[in-house]
Amino acid sequence: MLTVSELSKTAQATPDAIRHYVRIGLLTPSRNPDNGYRLFNDDDIKKVKFIRQAKGLGFTLREIETIFDHTNTGQSPCPAVRDMIRQRINENRSRLAELNRLQQRMDSALEKWKTMPDGEPNGEAICHLIESIN
Repeated sequence: MLTVSELSKTAQATPDAIRHYVRIGLLTPSRNPDNGYRLFNDDDIKKVKFIRQAKGLGFTLREIETIFDHTNTGQSPCPAVRDMIRQRINENRSRLAELNRLQQRMDSALEKWKTMPDGEPNGEAICHLIESIN
C-alpha cells in the first residue's frame, strides 16, 4: 500500500494531481484506520500511468472517466476511444485552421502598420493602428 506521496513518486505525477484524481473519482483509495491517510495499491499505479498516457494523447479527465467506466463494466473501451480521438482530431483541425487565419490577419496587420505613423490620442481614436483594420 502506498501513500499519496509514494504513489506520486512511483507513477511520476504530482501529489496535487493524485489528490485531484481522488476528488473526481478516478482513484478510490482505502484509508489507513490509524491515521486516516489515503492508501493506494498497484492498480492505482497503473491507473495514474494510464491517465498520464491518455492525457498525453489529448484525452480529457472526463473522457478518461468514461474509459474507466467501460472497463469497470467489462466492456471494451476501444470503440469509444476511437470515437473520442476522431472527434478530438476534428476539433484540433478546426482550431488549427482558425489559428492560421488569425496568424494571417496578424501578419497582414503588422505589414500594414510598418508604414503607418504613430498616432497621438485625440479623443476620437483609441489606437488608429487597430482601428485601421477592417
